[in-house]
Amino acid sequence: MARYYDLHPDNPQPRVIRQVVDLLRADGVIAYPTDSCYALGCRIGNRDGVERIREIRRLDDRHPFTLMCADFAQLGQFVKLSNAVFRQVKSVIPGSYTFLLPATAEVPRRLQDPRRRVVGARVPRHTVTQALLAELGEPLLSSTLLLPGEDEPMTQGWEIKERLDHLIDAVVDAGDCGLEPTTVVDLSGDEPEILRRGAGDPARFE
Repeated sequence: MARYYDLHPDNPQPRVIRQVVDLLRADGVIAYPTDSCYALGCRIGNRDGVERIREIRRLDDRHPFTLMCADFAQLGQFVKLSNAVFRQVKSVIPGSYTFLLPATAEVPRRLQDPRRRVVGARVPRHTVTQALLAELGEPLLSSTLLLPGEDEPMTQGWEIKERLDHLIDAVVDAGDCGLEPTTVVDLSGDEPEILRRGAGDPARFE
């Protein structure tokens, strides 16, 4: 049965944040809010957690996950950034963008695109997400909480608890965080390529 944590969206209780992070460090899988939909998340090294998320969402081995990073410095540990890409990314984070970028050696091969060795990464603006990342001290491996057969991601913590109670370890509820997914930009090639238009303004990459 999943634990249920009710947090203030702008001033999350530090004690509760520590409890959630303890669960993550014990290889738990959580549902948590971001600045663009709720997501499922676990530690990068949690192989079982990755498979559990794949099963919940019915994803194949090729479906990419996203590294949810605390800040630009942490992002730079896991992806390679040219000077031009550095400036583009830094100008819009934190925010509702996911970037496909070449992965560094810090990213396990199993989490990279097998053909191009790239990985999705983002720096969210949501206060609760930032508090979790700061306490954890490493990125969260994440996937949008969009269930099989559904057209829109889940937005209500209590509903997530009801539907995924025996499939995940905790639900972090900080209220509604919207339905619009991130804007996805592939920055691994010579020119930016917008793969999905979402909550982040794509104008800078056009």
